[in-house]
Amino acid sequence: MTRLRILFAALLALVATAPATAYWEYGHETVAKIAMANVRPATRTAIRRLLAQQALLETPECPAGTIEQASVWADCVKPLKDANGQSRFGYAYSWHYQNVNICQPFDLVPACKDGNCVSAQIERDVRLLKDRTTPKADRVRALAFLIHFVGDLHQPLHAGDKADKGGNDAKADYGAYGPPRLNLHSIWDGLLAERAISTPPSLVRRYPAAERTRIAAGSVTDWSRDSWKVAHDVTYTSAMGGDPCAPTPARMKLDDATIAKLVPVARDEVKKGGLRLARLLDRALG
Repeated sequence: MTRLRILFAALLALVATAPATAYWEYGHETVAKIAMANVRPATRTAIRRLLAQQALLETPECPAGTIEQASVWADCVKPLKDANGQSRFGYAYSWHYQNVNICQPFDLVPACKDGNCVSAQIERDVRLLKDRTTPKADRVRALAFLIHFVGDLHQPLHAGDKADKGGNDAKADYGAYGPPRLNLHSIWDGLLAERAISTPPSLVRRYPAAERTRIAAGSVTDWSRDSWKVAHDVTYTSAMGGDPCAPTPARMKLDDATIAKLVPVARDEVKKGGLRLARLLDRALG
């Protein structure tokens, strides 16, 4: 038990010190693996051929040669600088999320001004990939962004919030653990996601056609609304003791019973992300 506590403490220290990364590596890689297991064979071949051109990205520090590597590429490149010390990918920071207020009617317009939000960029990346006249480097970049952004959209706190930076400003305890910098966002990004994905059976498998069709139905806007609703109905409601729009306390508390109820929801979000990504990849590359 002591060894487990030490390991968990080290994990939480990483949460407090590492740059914000949506879904950590485990969540994004799992979404990508689910997608790869459910795309058409021709799409799978096209993905591998494009990612084989990863050198065109000119980011050797951040490989994207496999779909798993590509799934975290957009987070890896955030700190990269050019020769003048300027951020190379600063323009894409706002593309990872959309802060749609859960306590107001769903409306993407304010959150997606000038296309600077995750759902708008997902649609843009699909268009770039479908257009075979798009320069090869831009298509490889669009593929890496697309794989990552669909994962982002299915982390509920990238789709809805309470003017608290997607829960980053909402301090929270995860069961008995509550280091000062732990917050609702990092719990859903990492601790809860990792427990959910690690809970058997494995989420990475070929799903029945009827289930793929049902889950991947609708538009990116529909999926945005779906994730926003999870943020309202589950993420904030569970952390706020039933009233998601009540004033946020100084510190939220997710007890063990609450966490156990959240695991199936978090698993479902990862599965939906993977199957919806598969549909977009088939549409763009198949």
